[in-house]
Amino acid sequence: MGTVCTCDGSHNHPQADPRFPGQRDASDRRDDVRYGPSVMTVGDITPDTIWAVLCESARRHPDREAVVDGRERLSYQQLAASASQAGTAMTAAGIRHGDRIALWAPNSARWAVVALGAHSVGAVVVPINTRARGAEAAHQLRTTRSRMLFVDDGFLGTGYAAMLRAAAGESGPDRPVLGLPDLEQIIDFHREPDLHITSWAQLLRRATTPRPVDLRAPRRVAPPGTDDVAYIMSTSGSTGRAKGVVLRHGQLVRVYRSLSERLGIGRCDRILGVTPLSHSFGLNAGLLAALAAGGCYVAVDVFDPVTALTRITTERITVLSGPPTLFTDLIAASPAERQPQAHTPRLAVTGATTVAAPLLDRIRLVLGIPLIVTGYGLTEASGTVTARYPESQTVSLAAPPLPGVELRVVDTEGNAVPEGTAGEVLVRGYNVMSGYFEDEAATATALDGDGWLHTGDVGVLEAGELRIIDRIGEMFIVGGFNVYPSEVEQVLSRHPAVGEVAVVGVPDDRLGERGIAYAVPRQGHSVTGQQLVEHCRGALAGYKVPSEVILLSEMPRIAAGKPSRLALRELALQRRAEHRGVG
Repeated sequence: MGTVCTCDGSHNHPQADPRFPGQRDASDRRDDVRYGPSVMTVGDITPDTIWAVLCESARRHPDREAVVDGRERLSYQQLAASASQAGTAMTAAGIRHGDRIALWAPNSARWAVVALGAHSVGAVVVPINTRARGAEAAHQLRTTRSRMLFVDDGFLGTGYAAMLRAAAGESGPDRPVLGLPDLEQIIDFHREPDLHITSWAQLLRRATTPRPVDLRAPRRVAPPGTDDVAYIMSTSGSTGRAKGVVLRHGQLVRVYRSLSERLGIGRCDRILGVTPLSHSFGLNAGLLAALAAGGCYVAVDVFDPVTALTRITTERITVLSGPPTLFTDLIAASPAERQPQAHTPRLAVTGATTVAAPLLDRIRLVLGIPLIVTGYGLTEASGTVTARYPESQTVSLAAPPLPGVELRVVDTEGNAVPEGTAGEVLVRGYNVMSGYFEDEAATATALDGDGWLHTGDVGVLEAGELRIIDRIGEMFIVGGFNVYPSEVEQVLSRHPAVGEVAVVGVPDDRLGERGIAYAVPRQGHSVTGQQLVEHCRGALAGYKVPSEVILLSEMPRIAAGKPSRLALRELALQRRAEHRGVG
């Protein structure tokens, strides 16, 4: 079902960036990879690891663009050399196989270089979302016992190091943050060094001599194996304190090779990296999928829809993936008539309970993207569980699982429900995490004795395809009847004036709970909340109709970019208190 790639691979490649030294021809042998005079020499490489994926792509197409970040454009040969040098510098700083290094920085070429460099020496990467606050980042660093942290201080005016110290204690004589005893170094990508901050240039200067690898050493400096941990990904935290999801090299490579094959992603594809690399899908369906296919990952640090539309054309983007809000914003920013010189991606990939057919139609009509894929995933299942094959007509919101992935839908007692009946979604397969990092209690709650992951999502399974309805915890009860927010959101999203919508349940003295909807109107459209309530009356049972629809100029979001239902509930409760004359 894949798309055959027929491009000639001709792209302009500027001279090597001096900030990524040590670049020269790669060996043509997979089992004897050597890059540059100042970087690590590696013997045997396990084939199904992220580092091996990069090495193989560098061997096959050394001069093709691998990662683009504004004016920084790295070929596969340059990326492998830079990552290998970064890995060597980490080992010189004391990082060894299995140690954790954290990245608290926006999407960039250096983010990719650091993560891949860590993989080259078997270190584990801990991504931290740039929207995380100091206490949240300190929690991740403390629970993972990360030894090294990379930041981009000053990004969007954010002082990451200062924010971390405010949350976890000031610097000490031998530690950058006293409240994080395992953290030995903070490396800043662009800032000048000081007593407690190491600059990027300082770190790279440590990679001055070749470091032969002894694979027999007990605590070795060596590439990882298939079963070694690649990432400890943070859950979004929307259902409580964030936990660390353990994902391994072999499972990630298998998942995203399968996904790339289903989506037809090949060496001609250029993927726009809008979704943060701290997010499982953004990292793996973006960077890893591009590297595995020999394609190009184009990093976007700050999403601005107008700028993104320009980059889609200038960078000849072929694959655009992200949550529904990404496409809603791009559609709103698109000119009334498409410019003749505008480039059109061939494939759009999205997935969420709020995806509605009207949005998919607008993706085709306004953005001109012919093929659309919907799917479902969660961090605990490597970011991907199901995905449709690319379709050029109306796309179903139900999708089949990846090969080798099993699905069940069960009731509250754990019994399988009849086909077409809603219940909790269970997933089992190679994509499922091995557990939460050093959290046996949380792991036992999520994974049962038979290896089934209890997702907490409500779905319907029909003819082998899964359609997600909602989160179990987001359902509310109106007068004894269950209401799933996504069902109401689907109806509201069909209104031509609605750009984005979210529904929450709030306490009600008579009914127990009632629904409140929040909507962001589409640009250039006018609508009232009462008009949207009436729109719902024509499509929903009375108990499902929201008691009111509140219009917003912008939707509040959690770190993963999803609407923050917690913030919306708090807003509704505040309005309720004001109406009662309290506060």
